[in-house]
Amino acid sequence: MKRIALSTLSLTLLGVAGAAHAQSSVTLYGTIDTAITFVHNANAAGQNQWSVGNASNGDLSGSRWGLKGQEDLGGGLKAIFQLENGFNPSTGALAQGGREWGRQAFVGLSADQYGTFTLGRQYDPLVDLVQGITADNYFGSTFATAGDVDNYDNSSRTNNAIKYVSPVFSGLQVEGMYAFGGVAGQTGSGQTWSAAASYNNGPISVAAGYFVADNPSVDGLVRPSTTTGTGWGGTSDGTFDGSLINLGLQSAKSINIARVAAQYVAGPFTFGAGYSNAQYKADGQSAFASTEKFNTGQGFLDYQATPAILLGVGYSYTKSSGDTGATYHQVSVGADYNLSKRTDVYLVGAWQHASGETLSADGTAVVAAQASVGSYGYGGTNTQELVSVGLRHKF
Repeated sequence: MKRIALSTLSLTLLGVAGAAHAQSSVTLYGTIDTAITFVHNANAAGQNQWSVGNASNGDLSGSRWGLKGQEDLGGGLKAIFQLENGFNPSTGALAQGGREWGRQAFVGLSADQYGTFTLGRQYDPLVDLVQGITADNYFGSTFATAGDVDNYDNSSRTNNAIKYVSPVFSGLQVEGMYAFGGVAGQTGSGQTWSAAASYNNGPISVAAGYFVADNPSVDGLVRPSTTTGTGWGGTSDGTFDGSLINLGLQSAKSINIARVAAQYVAGPFTFGAGYSNAQYKADGQSAFASTEKFNTGQGFLDYQATPAILLGVGYSYTKSSGDTGATYHQVSVGADYNLSKRTDVYLVGAWQHASGETLSADGTAVVAAQASVGSYGYGGTNTQELVSVGLRHKF
């Protein structure tokens, strides 16, 4: 991605007095991704929908712009920062719940020998180390897990986070994160923690990790309470994209996600597979009775037909059990054509079939399972098809 390096950018442009140090740099970057999308069975009534843009504000990658920079402190140590804003290019509205820097906002220290330490709103280690070797890295939301119940499509980010990323040792890298819940008298309430590791050796890449996000509140009341709630709080955004696949689980005591993925590159072909176990745990204040588990297996095959054309196909199988039980089969296809190093056009599509039962949006009733492709959040009938043709530009 070509980016504008502003090595002597005046800090007054950022609303701060003074000038940039001669050994400092600030980079302005961004992505605008939008598409014309058709959804068959876009709601429970089985109606179809045409739109420009969609619930995820981009198919291959969410639209964003940001600033990142570093200052050389000497002895191999650098101060770093990153501010990243998400937005909907179809309306100009802020994404991530209207946050100014909803995608990322952190500052930290980095040393080649010792690794990187950062504080702020950040992605968790599973996103950093596992997501990059999944189909989502190439074709985005259309290849994501049904309802994004395992954060396959990076629906969740974490506030108040302290994160450490190690250097790469002979292909091995590890990462850990902890986010303070900030509840007085209850240190662990609302906390999020995660750890992951990856190994890359030539054509083979493997990664695995674990993520736990605690929900401290029951509609504003700190757990434990005598109130049954329907909402999600805490340092993590949660993994609720608006579909009935997991929307009724927002009163969960915690979300626990284990993920593993592997990738193998053979000439123009890239093979990948992954597995996840996501558990939405219940307690006495949850609207649902027992822990809901989602087990997902996925595989994909990409083919670099020419230097400019990438083709891909993927399959995802998700089975839920516990409080309710449902099954989701999803087949995804994609084609991406690079017009230049910074601009590409794409065509992606998916079909999904759902069977069994799930919870209503408030978690209080059992209803028929709805198909909802990837992380788009359109809740339909027991089948759904989605096709998008889009344009993406990076700067």
